[in-house]
Amino acid sequence: MGRIGKMYHSNLKLFIMFSIVIVVVLTVIHYVLMFFFCSDTGVISVQSATCGRTSSQICSIGRPPSETSYTQCSIDVTAVFKRCNGLRECELNTQGLAPKDPCFGTYKYYTTNYICIPAETSVTCHGGYSYLKCENGKIQINTANYGRTDKIICSEGRPSEQLQNTNCYSPNALAPVSKSCNGLESCEVFATHTVFTDPCFGIYKYLSLTSANMNQRF
Repeated sequence: MGRIGKMYHSNLKLFIMFSIVIVVVLTVIHYVLMFFFCSDTGVISVQSATCGRTSSQICSIGRPPSETSYTQCSIDVTAVFKRCNGLRECELNTQGLAPKDPCFGTYKYYTTNYICIPAETSVTCHGGYSYLKCENGKIQINTANYGRTDKIICSEGRPSEQLQNTNCYSPNALAPVSKSCNGLESCEVFATHTVFTDPCFGIYKYLSLTSANMNQRF
């Protein structure tokens, strides 16, 4: 099933159940780093991500009752989906990650539920074609991004100023790739801003895809 690492932090709790896919629930206090990972054969698929408090016991050590007694506090954190889906590992700073404070005065924590799904990763530098093929089934695109999230990928021969922005995400990359590839045995996608919107002008971009066999049973 792959190597399972352990993270230790005050009031950090990591619960892992095993099946054909790995189901992980990660609860972490405010203002620390969250780290998710899958084995070499899987990628992250976030099922839910929230910030708030639904238990008076979790992340309560050293906190007065006034900060832990209110347990009807929860807000979805869509940034976790956007930044982690389709990656083999993902590290996030929780500071400022939630869109707003769901319950002022209450000590909050982040809870993320994700699974690791078998998938193939494809990276194509700007101007190239991404070729996908499924030998015994149909293609299902899991994630797609035309942008840059790494300084090393597709960097050869490029000046450093074209590689600095690693927070470059295309807001609508999944739709055209899914339309071109889902349900087919093979497909090709052109990695260019004529197909995808340009999310970061002046940065050299690449198309990153994760796909799975839609006939695979999890």
